[in-house]
Amino acid sequence: MTTTDLTARDASTSTSTTAPGPARALLAAGAAATPLWTVVAVTQALTRDAFDLTRHPFSMLANGSLGWIQITNFLLVGTLFIAAAAGLRRALHGSTGGTWVPRLVRVVGIGMLAAGVFVADPADGFPAGTPAGMPQSMSWHGALHLIAGTATFFALIAACLILGRHFSRTADRRSAIACRAAAVAVVLGNGWAMSGGPAGSLTLAVGVIAAMACISSVAARYRKGL
Repeated sequence: MTTTDLTARDASTSTSTTAPGPARALLAAGAAATPLWTVVAVTQALTRDAFDLTRHPFSMLANGSLGWIQITNFLLVGTLFIAAAAGLRRALHGSTGGTWVPRLVRVVGIGMLAAGVFVADPADGFPAGTPAGMPQSMSWHGALHLIAGTATFFALIAACLILGRHFSRTADRRSAIACRAAAVAVVLGNGWAMSGGPAGSLTLAVGVIAAMACISSVAARYRKGL
């Protein structure tokens, strides 16, 4: 099979005829996931007492009397990404990334569900009244939250890189660059946060939202083609 054949095959995936109605609904769920996550999380970050996004990750919003809002955000958006994975499996069938992108997006969804179930530990002054600095020890649910978050980050990075390759094959240079840049943003944001750099939580949030937005935009794009 020649490179021209591969490009033509990849370009044809947007016209998949496999159950277009259900696939469109699944992809619509994926398109809605990132806007929902961002609006709910950012609104809380700007309004919750003692929360500072330059020091506190979005995950910590699951603590306190209003923590149920962020827990619900995790669970709902995780469910939407799992639905998106099913839609992308149909939309990308037979193309570059058609196997692994849906699998990785499903991991993102499962990771977010787990992150909502296993709540991060309070720390560094949040919720209000929590001592400054990090806790001396991590709870079991805090450890599981960290594992879930790590799996989600790696899945986001890999999914965006594979989508970048997918769009390179279809000669869509702009989308290829955008997806790869989103993957790099997660790597840099997470690395900066883990190193204790200034505003590390903010850089991590920006990177993760960029990668989530890559997936949501792809879901929205292929939904239009069905």
